[in-house]
Amino acid sequence: MEVELAAINQFLADLLLPFMRISGMFAAMVGLSAKSIPPQVKALLAMLMTLVIMPVVPPTPVTQMVDLGTIIIGIQQLLIGIAVGFLSMMVLNTFVLAGQVIAMQTGLGFASIVDPVNGINVPAVGQFYLILATLLFWGMDGHLAMIRMIVMSFEAFPIGEAWFAAEQLRDIAHWAGWMFVAALTLALAPIISLLIVNLAFGVMTKAAPQLNIFSIGFSIAQIMGLIIIWLTLDNFSTHFANQWQRAQQFMCELLLICPS
Repeated sequence: MEVELAAINQFLADLLLPFMRISGMFAAMVGLSAKSIPPQVKALLAMLMTLVIMPVVPPTPVTQMVDLGTIIIGIQQLLIGIAVGFLSMMVLNTFVLAGQVIAMQTGLGFASIVDPVNGINVPAVGQFYLILATLLFWGMDGHLAMIRMIVMSFEAFPIGEAWFAAEQLRDIAHWAGWMFVAALTLALAPIISLLIVNLAFGVMTKAAPQLNIFSIGFSIAQIMGLIIIWLTLDNFSTHFANQWQRAQQFMCELLLICPS
């Protein structure tokens, strides 16, 4: 049996170019982008997913694998996958940012641990919110939604035929602003509650100047912060569901698959 060189090149293009896009999503996606996950595991998952979706992906218009144009197309596929995964990471960072704001307001910011996703030190409250958001992401089948989005992206942006427009890249950057809006909304109740506590300390200091507010205020603010965090946990899932719904809606608009 003879196999032509053109058939081999076509098979490699149909395998490697979708693999680049899927690998880009896994490199920036919630959960799988953590530094604690070995790169070999990510590559294996990307390869398995590529083999599964190869039958439904249109053939790529690439005839030469070792070519400058093919390399540029491969970089494009990688950037498309990173852009899709970046949107899910912004959802996660919303709650990390909210946890950092709350930690600084409550005096709990001195307690920091290493973030396994980014590999940097973050306040313990931010890490706690990060764990909760990640669990909710997996519990709400967010990984399945991301896989569906990346598969649909091959219809919106066929390999070698379509690319992000300048307006779409601008919209991705602007959508990241929702991260700060949602983080402030989540942290608003603890911030206002601690503001009231601090005002009460100011009244106590004015009424009893001999009271050393610095010796007791810090510990009371921490205790009140923990209580407020506990009382506001009921709204955490609601905030996450709303933010994740916004991310999914934006991904649908970005990939031109919104229902009419």
